[in-house]
Amino acid sequence: MYSLTEENYLKALFNLADKKGGVNVKGLSKHLDIKMSTVTSMMKRLADKDLVNYESYQPLHLTEKGKKEAGLIIRKHRLTEMYLVEKMGFGWEQVHEIAEQVEHIQSTPFFDKMDTLLEFPKIDPHGSPIPDKNGRVVLKEYKRLCDCKAGETMKLCAVINSSSDFLKFLTNRELHLGSKIKIHSIEPFDKTMVVSYGKRNESLSQTACERLLVDKVSK
Repeated sequence: MYSLTEENYLKALFNLADKKGGVNVKGLSKHLDIKMSTVTSMMKRLADKDLVNYESYQPLHLTEKGKKEAGLIIRKHRLTEMYLVEKMGFGWEQVHEIAEQVEHIQSTPFFDKMDTLLEFPKIDPHGSPIPDKNGRVVLKEYKRLCDCKAGETMKLCAVINSSSDFLKFLTNRELHLGSKIKIHSIEPFDKTMVVSYGKRNESLSQTACERLLVDKVSK
């Protein structure tokens, strides 16, 4: 059993980890909007519980135990988001704050039942992978839409930024996971993309395209 605060730190460390699995105290402090001294104190506490490898002035790394615990918290969060969308009719822009509260419920059967009712989904409503019962995450390699070329047709698989404002932006343009996006042209000056999907034609800014993760359309 861990406190709500400890769980939030574990989740932040998991999400912020670079390719080598490290996070620095300054970056974690900025992300959580908490003083560095407070973050350092918590890292020592988590290290005492064998959840984090902590050394002064060195990158922070979750231990194997820490990765598992963080993965399980994220599993609860993403299952909750999926349940809210699929079974309760919430919009994908509405579910994050609710899931932030539900993820701290300490009941494995509760979330296992949720998983069963959803027929064991692999991704959440935003395309992020749902960790398995051991906290393991299978990541998929996607491209950002901004890195694609004119003439390509790509399928929207996930979003990098799942803020409410950005998701509302996508909803208002009827752009959702699974949409097949045809790239017609790219403006050289500001990288705006002229695209079509479904029955819509849109111009998407570089800022939007950087946040859309896509894959090639299967033939």
